[in-house]
Amino acid sequence: MPPRPLEIGPAGRAAAQAIERTRVARGYSQRQLAARVTALGRPITFTTLSRIERTVRGCDIDDLVAIAAALGSSPNALLAAPSSRPESLMVGGI
Repeated sequence: MPPRPLEIGPAGRAAAQAIERTRVARGYSQRQLAARVTALGRPITFTTLSRIERTVRGCDIDDLVAIAAALGSSPNALLAAPSSRPESLMVGGI
């Protein structure tokens, strides 16, 4: 039996929303952002970027760092919770 993929948690969903929000604010299409990330040395397709934004695929740390650089942002900014409540990112109230 193949392993089940890990579920994307609250931090992953928040990062996906922040990536899309920042990309749109910068006026980049998914193709343009994918090209910028690839030019920085982290090959990524627009399909992969679309899957990350739709939370179909998780965004690993290397992708996050490259995407942030291509957006002129920081990984911390993309990881920040959309709400002012840090507990919104906690899993199971821990």
